[in-house]
Amino acid sequence: MKERTQRFGVSMDDSLLHELDRFIRRKGYANRSEAIRDFVRENLVEEEWATNKPVVGTVTLVYDHDELELPKKLTDLQHHFHKEVISTTHIHLDEHNCLEILALKGQGARVKAIADKLIAAKGVKHGKLVMTTTGRELA
Repeated sequence: MKERTQRFGVSMDDSLLHELDRFIRRKGYANRSEAIRDFVRENLVEEEWATNKPVVGTVTLVYDHDELELPKKLTDLQHHFHKEVISTTHIHLDEHNCLEILALKGQGARVKAIADKLIAAKGVKHGKLVMTTTGRELA
């Protein structure tokens, strides 16, 4: 069942409205309403992480595969957290460096803890976690 759209007014200073309009043009939004809906959704998604609801996330890792024991350690961690690690992609960037992308699903705090362990593994050159919503509770 599609929900009814409601209209409401928003007051803001001219300078802030000008910045909003510039942002909308840069990002390619069709109108202010679309941008404001995205801002609200973004904050609701971040709240999901804080309330420890189920989330999904991606962890990207760049590392030197020649680093002793690192590939084994990363694989062991992935197997240990096999319920949360739902997919991995391994890419050879050059003769020595690899990019690994992991998709994780689970409680927000647990996903973050797993990502922290992977990123902190000795030999990982760079790592980043990006979390988002499962979409279940998002309008």
